[in-house]
Amino acid sequence: MTLRLEKITPDNVEAALKLVVRPEQEKNVEPVAVSLAEAYAWGETAWPRLMFDGDRLVGFLMAFLDIAWNPAKDPEDRRSGLWRLNIAADAQRRGYGRFAVGAVGEEIRRRGRDRLFTTWEPGDTGPGAFYLKLGFRTTGETSGGQTVGVLDLAPAP
Repeated sequence: MTLRLEKITPDNVEAALKLVVRPEQEKNVEPVAVSLAEAYAWGETAWPRLMFDGDRLVGFLMAFLDIAWNPAKDPEDRRSGLWRLNIAADAQRRGYGRFAVGAVGEEIRRRGRDRLFTTWEPGDTGPGAFYLKLGFRTTGETSGGQTVGVLDLAPAP
C-alpha cells in the first residue's frame, strides 16, 4: 500500500463527491458533500482530506482541530479529533480506517495535543467496535446522541 492524504482541490472534488460507503453504513455517517459544506462553514477548525492508495481514492476523513467542546460547561475544554470517516464501499477491511485514525493522530500531535476524540453512532451496526479495537475508550459523554471516545496519543518520536 502507498497510502497518502491529499487536500480537496478543484481537480479531485468531483471524485470526492462520488465516494460512497456501504448502504447499511449510510445511517452512521454523513455523505462527503455534507462534510465539505461543514468544512467550509467551520473554516480552519475543519481539516478535510482524501485518502488515496496509489492513484485510487479509497476514503475521506475530516478532523476537527482545537474546538471549544462545551463552552457553557467548561470554556477551557478544547478538543481535537476525528469528525468524519468515510471508507469507500469497495475498499473496506483493508486497513484504511486504521491509517486514517493514525494520520489524524499525527496531525493532532503536530499541533501540540495528546488526545484524539471521536464520536460514533451507538449500537451493533455502528463503528464502535472498530474504534474500541484501536484503543479508544468511551468518556461517558454523548454528543448529538453519539458516543464520545478518546484515544491517548503517544508522544511524537
